[in-house]
Amino acid sequence: MNNTRAREQAGWRWGLFTLRVPFLHTRLYWQEFLQGLFVSAATGLALVPLMTGVFGLTFEEAVACSLIHAFLISSASIIFGEPYAPGWVTPALPLVLAVVIGEMSDPVERWQAMTAMSLDFAALVLILGITGLGKRFMLWLPDTLKAGIILGAAIAAFKRVFIDDAERFLHVQPIATTVACALCLIITFSLPLQALKERHRWLALIGALGLLPGFLAAAIVGPLVGEVDYDIQWGILIPPFADLWAKVSPFAIGWPSVEMFIQVMPLALMTYIMLFGDLVTGNEVIREAASDRPDEHVDINPTRSHLSVGIRNAIMGVAAPFFPTQGAMWTGVHVIIVQRWRQGRAGMDSLHSGIASYYLMGLPIIFLLLPLLTGLKPLMGIALSLTLILTGFACAYVAMAIPREPAERGTVLLIGMAIALFAPWIGLLIGIVATLAISGWSRREPQAP
Repeated sequence: MNNTRAREQAGWRWGLFTLRVPFLHTRLYWQEFLQGLFVSAATGLALVPLMTGVFGLTFEEAVACSLIHAFLISSASIIFGEPYAPGWVTPALPLVLAVVIGEMSDPVERWQAMTAMSLDFAALVLILGITGLGKRFMLWLPDTLKAGIILGAAIAAFKRVFIDDAERFLHVQPIATTVACALCLIITFSLPLQALKERHRWLALIGALGLLPGFLAAAIVGPLVGEVDYDIQWGILIPPFADLWAKVSPFAIGWPSVEMFIQVMPLALMTYIMLFGDLVTGNEVIREAASDRPDEHVDINPTRSHLSVGIRNAIMGVAAPFFPTQGAMWTGVHVIIVQRWRQGRAGMDSLHSGIASYYLMGLPIIFLLLPLLTGLKPLMGIALSLTLILTGFACAYVAMAIPREPAERGTVLLIGMAIALFAPWIGLLIGIVATLAISGWSRREPQAP
């Protein structure tokens, strides 16, 4: 990484950040562009059923909200100069939904809660990043408590799909949803399939597409079993940003109360733990591949990363609040892009070009095309269920690997249940007490991002 021949991709500096203008500083790669066009759409629009079903938005307003989220996510690399493929802090999503949907019935109150979480998280990330206290905070947290929080996210995800929203999504499209989830779980986590991927490149390529294979399977199976009915419309969607602002912005509906800011602070703390893990993972993926690309220096700057996440969450919190859609990294996509980057300049001139291409060069055009939007509309509930189930499985996968002793495993399960089922402060308090009383405040030092 520090090779004297290495150079950093050109761009326009502004403070700690670097603006890289698409087509001027970064090239378009169709391989990444086409993947992003479909995969980003499938995941970026997955929240639309929730926004229309329980947050009081019309379909057009929900799409406009998702468009703002997509623009802010793509800005992480293009405007702020981050070397990661950005995404949601997905493990926190089921915990957030459990609190916002489970404990609040009024749509205005739900949007205010989303604003409170976004601004709490923004303030926390900015303070911990600027002061350098983030690493110390992670050193102080015991492994059992970290694992319990992650397992709580897994339990909350499965509860959201199989219990809380079963009538809305799972019971309406049971076969298509089952096919999509089963296919993605097998492709992503199956141990027997991993060996086959090493021998068959086409299988490896399918596995690298993340949610897309399962989503396409649902799109084919759904109409055959009568669970999906397409109503394709033609034209261009003009996003109703003014109507969206009037329904979601705290400048229009009122600011959260001080009590609400305090109530949701534990969720911001737990989300930071997950964010820190994403940064560590992203750095290691880049560092491991950098030896094959001595021609490009990739600047890893923890302070810049914290500032980028904090600023984006602050903007989202007042314009289109839906926490936690502004994180640091989308792990699967990051790995895919880095693996192609490491193959050499002939395949990808710069890591930043690959990331910008995947995020449609910062122009989420799919949100404006009615044929694609209306084609995806009956599949959005499946996309949400798929996202939550894969998140739950992945969180459980990580959480169960952390504890070493039987007592720690039992404590992790207890904490996970408390985090998933009780209010944030109560769940976190139970987690702290259980950790102290049963497994002790033991911890292993994480690697700094």
